[in-house]
Amino acid sequence: MGYVLCVPQSKSSKPDWDRLFEIAAAQSGYVTTQQAAEAGYSTHLLRKHIHAGRVARRRRGIYRLVHFPAGEHEELVTAWLWSEQASVISHQTALSLHGLSDALPAQVHLTLPAAWTKRRFRVPRDVVLHYSDIAPEDRAWSSAVPTTNPRRTLNDCAREGLSPDLLRQAAQQALRRGLVTTPELREVEEALDPFGGIVA
Repeated sequence: MGYVLCVPQSKSSKPDWDRLFEIAAAQSGYVTTQQAAEAGYSTHLLRKHIHAGRVARRRRGIYRLVHFPAGEHEELVTAWLWSEQASVISHQTALSLHGLSDALPAQVHLTLPAAWTKRRFRVPRDVVLHYSDIAPEDRAWSSAVPTTNPRRTLNDCAREGLSPDLLRQAAQQALRRGLVTTPELREVEEALDPFGGIVA
């Protein structure tokens, strides 16, 4: 189970390093500009800490406390923070997080709420976006980031046309590990039917 971070909306009047560290601790050492401001750190003050070697800028509006222990999948944390924590790690990236198949996605797959299709923003080159409203029962946590659960992940990959070999391998592994049941994989079965089905 991961962390659900609830940060008060009021900004701190003076810098509070302990509060900043607490926020970062739930996010593999990362904070956004807004979260830093809520702990009393303006952009100007963050720049001072960058020059002092305590903070490093990773993406626009995303910073890392450099002395925080390195974590796994930090690229997923920064992608999630880039989305204002509105996204869920999904598709091939979620397959990899769940340890299903040999899929090694070169890009981070994020699913954003459907309403985001109307927004204009610059998408990082290493991010692939999908749009859908992910229900609470379709979500899971992997370390510091939310992800689609195995059932939703497999069916999403089936809809997006993941290669039959990888899809079958992932489905078989999930079934063997008891992560899903066959009736839950209707879209996977439909996608693999022309190729001999899940058990081929």
